[in-house]
Amino acid sequence: MTPAPTTEAGAGRLLIIPTPLGNPEDITLRALRALREVDELYAEDTRVTADLLRRLGVDRGSRSCHDHNEDARATEILGHLEQGRSVGLVSDAGTPLISDPGYRVVSRARQAGFAVDVLPGACALVVALAGSGLPTDQFTFGGFLPSSESELRGRLAELAVFDGTLVFYESPRRLSATLSVIAQVWPTRDVVVARNLTKAFEQWLTGTASSVQEQLGEETRGEVVLLIGRGKVEVVDPDARIRALLAEGMETRRIRDVVAAETGMQRREVYARVLALRP
Repeated sequence: MTPAPTTEAGAGRLLIIPTPLGNPEDITLRALRALREVDELYAEDTRVTADLLRRLGVDRGSRSCHDHNEDARATEILGHLEQGRSVGLVSDAGTPLISDPGYRVVSRARQAGFAVDVLPGACALVVALAGSGLPTDQFTFGGFLPSSESELRGRLAELAVFDGTLVFYESPRRLSATLSVIAQVWPTRDVVVARNLTKAFEQWLTGTASSVQEQLGEETRGEVVLLIGRGKVEVVDPDARIRALLAEGMETRRIRDVVAAETGMQRREVYARVLALRP
């Protein structure tokens, strides 16, 4: 016989509650019950959560817990837990803490000895990875990529030797610029952009970085998951590659970034080799 579900309220417990990415029907029965039963509810954006609660038929309010007030809210939440109350934590969409606030709250709750229950549910990176058509045997999640081009090139160089699928979240306003850099550094790798997952205008764009950028057009809205396939496993002779790029007339700093991304070498080491090999 299947045991009856336990209540989600009371006992000084912190509950991490995933919420739908877009389609409200993706809420789990347990998450719905938790939203109703927890003594206190904290949300990344109370306005977004209020709209979700209204659509789910849950009549309650929430208090904010975001990047700018998380330290103070963590102290407040610990006070509730010490009083034996249950506290729910939600983000705007998906699973809290995954590139969203909540790490400090969970860390302090665990350090203080309180139970932390993580409810399974929606997570954009998992949905995008499962539907991308890229290898799923090995992958790494890199959060949000740097906005500066030089830092982005450096990050790609660090990840060049990873033999698996790369998964990132990206701002829709920066997506086109990011794809431009990827096209220069990894022109032949498979790229997938998954946008507005589970929503009415869900979109999947696949191809190389340059072809995906062409498909993207001028659209700058919608939550984005960016996935990059693994590169070909081959040994690259850095000096031979540098000489070839020099012969093509490529600028020194770009050669540094390309060769670092292809070999996994430190950019400063590549830069020194470029200077030594430049005629």
